[in-house]
Order: sequence, then C-alpha cells, then structure tokens
Amino acid sequence: MTQGYKILLLFVSFTVPLTTSDSRAQEPAASKRADANENAEKAPAQFRWVNPLPEGKYPRLQHATFKSPSMGIDVGYCIYLPPQYDKVENEKQHFPVVYYLHGGRPGSETKSVGLVGDIHQAISKGKVPPAIYVFVNGGEVSHYNYPEKKSMGEDVFINELIPHVDNTYRTIADRSGRGLEGFSQGGRGTTRIMFKHPQLFCSAAPGGAGHATEKRISENDGRESETLKFAPGYNTYDLARQYAKHPEPPLKILIHVGTKDFNYENNLAYMEFLRTLNIPFETLIVPEAPHSAKAIYAAEGLRLMQFHANNFAAAKRAD
Repeated sequence: MTQGYKILLLFVSFTVPLTTSDSRAQEPAASKRADANENAEKAPAQFRWVNPLPEGKYPRLQHATFKSPSMGIDVGYCIYLPPQYDKVENEKQHFPVVYYLHGGRPGSETKSVGLVGDIHQAISKGKVPPAIYVFVNGGEVSHYNYPEKKSMGEDVFINELIPHVDNTYRTIADRSGRGLEGFSQGGRGTTRIMFKHPQLFCSAAPGGAGHATEKRISENDGRESETLKFAPGYNTYDLARQYAKHPEPPLKILIHVGTKDFNYENNLAYMEFLRTLNIPFETLIVPEAPHSAKAIYAAEGLRLMQFHANNFAAAKRAD
C-alpha cells in the first residue's frame, strides 16, 4: 500500500520530519505527563447509561434511547439532525452519519454535545454538506469492552446502536456514509474501533488520544494499571498491526491534536509507528491548542467536517 500523510497547520500544509529516535526520546517524560492528566480525567463518577440533555440549549440536537438487547436496559444517545432532514423535498433523502465518541472515563452521551454549535453553523451556512451526528454513550470503561464490569461499550455501539440508528433515521446505512470521530478517551476508542471494524466506516478522525497508555497496554499483556486489564491485543498498537497485515477495506484517517496537548508527543510517536506499518493517514496539528475538543473545533472544526464530507463523496463515487 502506498503511504501518504500530511501535516496541516491551520491553512498551511507542509511536512514535518519525524524520526523514530526523536519521537521515542520524547516519549518517557511525555508519557508520565499524559498518564497524570489522563488519571485526573478518570476521577470517579457515577455512571449512567441514560443521561438528561438540557432542552433547547443545542440547535437541532435531540436525546433518545433504545433498548439494549444484550443488557435489557435503555441506552441513551444524542443525535443532531441537519436542517435539511425536515424539508419536505428531502423526505426521501438519506444522510451520512458521523458517530462521535466522548472523552473521559466514564463519560456519557451528553459530554461532547458542545460541538454541535460549530457543526450546525457549518452545515447551515453551506460550508459542508448536511450530515447526521450521533453522540455515543461509551459505557463504564468508555468505548472498551470490559466483561468484568459487564460494560461492553464497544459491542453496544457497534452491534446495537448503529443498527438502531440505521433503522430509525434516514441514514446511508453502509460504510460509504458512515464516519467515526472522537477525542481523548474517545480518540483511543476511535483508533481501536476503526482498525477493528474497517468494514463499517469509510472515514475516521481520532483526536488527542492517549497512545502512551495504549502502548503500555500492548507491552504489558493487556494491563493498563494494577486494577484494569484488557484482553491481549485490544489496544491501538496491536490492532493497527493486525490491520496492516490485511488493510482492507482501506481507511481514510485524520489524526488531530493540539501542540499544547499533554498527548501531543505520544501522538507524534504513534504517527511514526503507523508509518512503519505503511498505513496512510493525514494529520491535523493545531498550534497552541490544549487537550480540548472544543479548542480544536474552534480553530479547525471545519477541516474535520470537510474531511468526513470528502470521504463520503469519494465513497459514493466509488459505489
């Protein structure tokens, strides 16, 4: 597979040289900082599968639930329907969907909905084609399957939420109209899921992911910490290795991170790792942006939305 990647700084495109030695030299100190910040983000909180959404605060955003077949309980999600969805002349039109994975552990389906203002503005002004955005509840361990806590966040998303959305709304119900995005813990989830289920998504944009933690999981037989252990191979490093052996169907990937993000260096190291596997990707580096999806969207949200839109258009042409 031919390899291609681009570093994007605001509206200036250029290539940043990355070397394995430089990335690895930075990684130990960066890993400690990232771990400290990620642990702060994981402060204990009460987890719920259904969480209220303030009414009228976010344009065109609705809260809904579905009955989980595996758990027998209601699971919440938030869904943004573009203005074009309700127009009579478009009542037979089907729309692409971007699934957004929240940060934090645990998080909720309402955690990342603050991005809807930027999304709605871009679609309403015609800067990007209309798309549906679904904000996912990732379960108690945020987008991981974790049988020990009976929290199968990935399976509920992949096997239950996606079919429910396709059966309930006018979606393009195949990979040509399906994108995946997430930040922080959701960036980790996006990376794992895109490599594990490439047949489901044509577009994936992981952001601010804690790849230093994922690397530790890979190197320690699935153990993230003394109290948290995942199945061997269930991490962004090993799943990328598996995908690289048979990179089909091809994924369009955009890794995004800010230069002031505590995960910045380990994202550079992960980019270098993907290069060694000959996995193509683009990158969006946002100057001075901290570990914040809102800051990324304030500076470059349009670029992320256009990335998905371009991939949907290309997939449609290929069909």
